[in-house]
Amino acid sequence: MSDLASRLRADIDLDRKGKQRGFITLAHSVHRSAYGLIQMPIACIANGSGPTVLLTAGNHGDEYEGQVALLKLMATLEPEQVAGRIVIVPALNYAASLAGLRTSPIDAVNLNRAFPGVRDGTPTQMMAHYVETVLLPLAQIGLDLHAGGSSLEYVPSSLSRWPADARQREQLLAIHRVFGCELGIVAEGASDDRTLSAAGLRHGGVHIACEIGGGGTLTPRSLCFAERGIRNLLVHVGVLQGEIEPAPPPRMMVVGGADYHVYAPARGLLEPAFSLGERVHEGQTAGFIHFLEEPDRPPRRLAFARDALVVCRRVPALVEPGDCIAQLATDRV
Repeated sequence: MSDLASRLRADIDLDRKGKQRGFITLAHSVHRSAYGLIQMPIACIANGSGPTVLLTAGNHGDEYEGQVALLKLMATLEPEQVAGRIVIVPALNYAASLAGLRTSPIDAVNLNRAFPGVRDGTPTQMMAHYVETVLLPLAQIGLDLHAGGSSLEYVPSSLSRWPADARQREQLLAIHRVFGCELGIVAEGASDDRTLSAAGLRHGGVHIACEIGGGGTLTPRSLCFAERGIRNLLVHVGVLQGEIEPAPPPRMMVVGGADYHVYAPARGLLEPAFSLGERVHEGQTAGFIHFLEEPDRPPRRLAFARDALVVCRRVPALVEPGDCIAQLATDRV
């Protein structure tokens, strides 16, 4: 990450009180538009004193609950409801959101594996650099809204890394409890520091994410989880007036290493033998891969490596080696 200032600019003043809506602008010169711009929506609603909360969605463009929920919040939230500052970016990877893709169609980069970004990199790397150097230093609390995208489906879950700081841990656990998802998942010992959640921790903030729904679609139920979670978080940290909407406490769980995942070892058609949210056991059949190119070849059996709960499943039946079939979690003790 360069120490030089980001090349991206917002056309609103993030230090000004009131409600502002505008764009983060990136110069993008291409054949069809020599002096072209990429303009990513941003809003800032600020009033009085209080913490700054950064709300983001569209980190992956084919995850829609957060994008819709934040667009609705941008339209309806007014300064008199706020004590502090709320910064909203509803389509963080804007090109991917317009295309309905996980990765940007411009540079094929996954934004949530691009932090801390590159000042003079590709457009997605430059956006990661802007978030890391401009937006995250402003925020004491961050929420990055995700879903399973086109290839996965999740049990509605709030997610966080497990910080070393004991005070941050207590703050995160409290947010998990009020967020209102069925599960609260903690990634203990997560090693990938290229995600937005990892970047949030680098800046000392309390950062949480969620995985709600998936399958490249949007349902009333999944949107309800997203909207309730956003509102409860804002009320909980004192930025939004009102009452926390009650919800059953989440089942707190942990996602660990390789044995918490099932991956496809070959190309073929997946016949799953489990359901989302099912309790599974070590050695239990996870499914079979069938081979169109070799119809006489016996199906390949897949098995679970541990006792756990299925929190995420693959949606498309066509698989290739390395595709995640299922993600598991165990109860946090």
